[in-house]
Amino acid sequence: MTAPVLLSGFADEAANEKQAVQQYSAFAALGLKYYSIRFVDAGEGIKNVMQLSDPEIQHLVKMQGDYGLKVSSIGSPIGKVKLLDVDDGTSNKYIPFDQYLKEDVAVACDRAEAFGAKLIRGFAFYHPKGTDPLTHLDQVSEQLGQIADACDQRGLTFGLEVEANLVGQTGDLLKAIAEQVNHPAMLTIFDAANIVTQGFTADETYAQYLAMKPSLGWLHIKDYHDPSPTGRIQHVDEASLSNFVPADVGDSGHEAILRDLKGFLPELESRMAARGADGVFLDLEPHVKGGGQFGGFSGPDGFGVALRGLCRVLDYVDIPYDLRSFTDIKSS
Repeated sequence: MTAPVLLSGFADEAANEKQAVQQYSAFAALGLKYYSIRFVDAGEGIKNVMQLSDPEIQHLVKMQGDYGLKVSSIGSPIGKVKLLDVDDGTSNKYIPFDQYLKEDVAVACDRAEAFGAKLIRGFAFYHPKGTDPLTHLDQVSEQLGQIADACDQRGLTFGLEVEANLVGQTGDLLKAIAEQVNHPAMLTIFDAANIVTQGFTADETYAQYLAMKPSLGWLHIKDYHDPSPTGRIQHVDEASLSNFVPADVGDSGHEAILRDLKGFLPELESRMAARGADGVFLDLEPHVKGGGQFGGFSGPDGFGVALRGLCRVLDYVDIPYDLRSFTDIKSS
């Protein structure tokens, strides 16, 4: 019998002011037991998880326990910096890699340990705009290998999310990176909408999911509907993306993807268990009220709609999932 997938989500998307109490209340009410932490107001203003103070962390750890929540992953921005120190017309930052590894990557690992998470979300660096990402595979793989080593030394796993404008912008590129890095502490994160926003069809998106299966760790769930498709987009204007939708109504073909995932779950469960994770996470990042380069927003209402949309697809393809039950409430 296949174990239920574990439903999680970026809790900041469900909170109008990103306050911790809003995030935790919304997720508890929706029946979720896990969340990914990204932006949060723990009493000293909205901060990325990487910028939280020790007292804020202690406060949040206490709060999440009170609301019956656990952190599935640290929603870090690791890897969303320039690979090379060149002016390519973008506003992306460049940080020398040795410094980045010792400071930013170490902080992400600190946050995972503080919140009791085994997984860290990250990215595959921005190559200079207008260049071929394939020409940067060696450098990005070498750097990601060092990040994987740093995570592995602390019993953590780095998840590489597929996303536009980065070296790892497609499933095929992530497959090539994963094969070159070849490290058990670096897995990949499939996100169908992040592929569709680049102008790919549902069939092409499915093919890229298949390419990622040998390195897959978990999935982000959001979808996109483009009312005026224009074909392949070489550089996505992330600030202009405004057509994100729930997984049951978008262009990504989540039904086919999740139908295949059902048969793959036993192998994926074993893979994640070997990394110390609680199971296979489907992490909602719906963006249904807007999305951008470093985050998105759904509101408590939009997040509920997105969760129910995902559950409808899971029910249809017969994948079990775990939400809070009366038994959970009575035992808490």
